[in-house]
Amino acid sequence: MQAAGEAARSIETIAWVLFIGGGLILAGVMLLLARSLRRRAGTVNARLWVVGGGLVFPGAVLAALFAWTLPKTPSWKPVPAPGALVVRVTGHMWWWDVQYGDAAVRTANEIRIPVGRPVFLALDSADVIHSFWVPQLAGKLDMVPGRLQHLQLTADRPGTYRGQCAEFCGEQHANMALHVVALPPAEFDAWLAAQAQPAMATPAQEAGRQAFLAQRCDACHAVRGVTGESRLGPDLTHVGSRLQLAAGTLPNTEAGRRQWIAHVQKLKSGARMPSYERLGDETIAAISEWLGALK
Repeated sequence: MQAAGEAARSIETIAWVLFIGGGLILAGVMLLLARSLRRRAGTVNARLWVVGGGLVFPGAVLAALFAWTLPKTPSWKPVPAPGALVVRVTGHMWWWDVQYGDAAVRTANEIRIPVGRPVFLALDSADVIHSFWVPQLAGKLDMVPGRLQHLQLTADRPGTYRGQCAEFCGEQHANMALHVVALPPAEFDAWLAAQAQPAMATPAQEAGRQAFLAQRCDACHAVRGVTGESRLGPDLTHVGSRLQLAAGTLPNTEAGRRQWIAHVQKLKSGARMPSYERLGDETIAAISEWLGALK
């Protein structure tokens, strides 16, 4: 996995130094063992080996590693860097709520960022301890209920980077993924401006909108311009533009949306959304088509 940001690159460098250094030390110990087995019996200076090999050498190695890694460790930043994009990410069981600081934009399970610009993440949890981790961009950081944590990262090239909750948080912990999509700055600005607009769909999807409201899906999901501001579930205002459904559980395709609506509990048991196979194929297809048009 190739690092795509400064913070991840520092972690990658430290990891390689530890792997190589550990291998060299192991090789040295094995050479000493082989030498000791070949030599004839003789006097061994036990104090020299205990003090030198057990105290001085490990102490010198650890002190050198500490001095070398200290400047490479990302500093905890209580305030954003100048010009940073501020994004608040809240962990839920088992999805991610994403809100962009000054813009009226809320999305879920996907963070879009501009290439080359610092991104200041304000991380918290709505229920249990989660952990935010996108290995190609930065190290992981726990998200603790009642506490706001901060993580700054920068992507140095466009791409889609998969993240994962890295702290066991219940039955569907393994299915709590997210994607960070790094875009060229102009493309990101256009995306953010589009996301700030209310949901738009053509009259051809009106049956899906009516079915969505009739089933009271708006009791949990907000769709700006259509429903109120419910926050029990992910914001669906522009759900059709996202890559994945249900925190990386399914691809965001027509088939994926129908499958998710009908069989939530089979796909992600314990999720706070019931399965809706009782609605029938026609109604499910209408809702799916309407959601897909919300881009």
